[in-house]
Amino acid sequence: MLRGCAGLLRSWALCGPKGGRSFSSEVLHVEHSLPNPSWNEDMRLLFDQFMKKSEDGSWKRLPSYKCNPPERIKDVKIFFPDAKLLKEQMSQAQQFPRSLGEGVGFEYAMFHNHVEDRTVCIFQGGPHLQGAPGFLHGGAIATMIDSTLGMCAILTGGIAMTANLNINFRRPIPLCSVVVINCQLDRVEGRKLFVSCNIRSMDEKTLYSEATRGGPEGGGSAPCDVIISVDYQDRS
Repeated sequence: MLRGCAGLLRSWALCGPKGGRSFSSEVLHVEHSLPNPSWNEDMRLLFDQFMKKSEDGSWKRLPSYKCNPPERIKDVKIFFPDAKLLKEQMSQAQQFPRSLGEGVGFEYAMFHNHVEDRTVCIFQGGPHLQGAPGFLHGGAIATMIDSTLGMCAILTGGIAMTANLNINFRRPIPLCSVVVINCQLDRVEGRKLFVSCNIRSMDEKTLYSEATRGGPEGGGSAPCDVIISVDYQDRS
């Protein structure tokens, strides 16, 4: 498991398609999980706290780029040989959460604890993610839930894809506020990974939404199914 995690991290460090448009080499290689001028005080404080926890090696910051890591593309080709991954399209493809400009969309950094099988994401949602006036769009919240849970599943159990994601939204998240997404692997049953997640503000007071994510039964050589239980909290 540790070798697989290390290999994935190395592949991210080297990712970025060659050739194609100029942004492939200039923009896609930029590391986006590091502080930038758009991060507010809470975001920077949490980042510094997790970087401090990483000093003893128990936590590791996960690099984040606009492109898919080569290992991920290879896995897709193995499990979905009929998928048509055209070279020209892949050279221009970007990760959805990293496709918006700095400060206006998804600002986040993820950390993983390989001993506890836990992944934490600190997330600041920008003004271009608005749904109801002044609040984050539910789809933006779902994107970060799915991204963090998926990363936890990949790092602990191998390739995984979402088959079902149900979220009950209870309260909205203010634009540009900071939340912490805590995710951990609970158990493994065959090809199913059971992962739980909670999303809270720094004061951890109010329940805002709950969600479950899962996949169908199956067997043979196929991606892992992920069964996820989520509760989301933020400031009231």
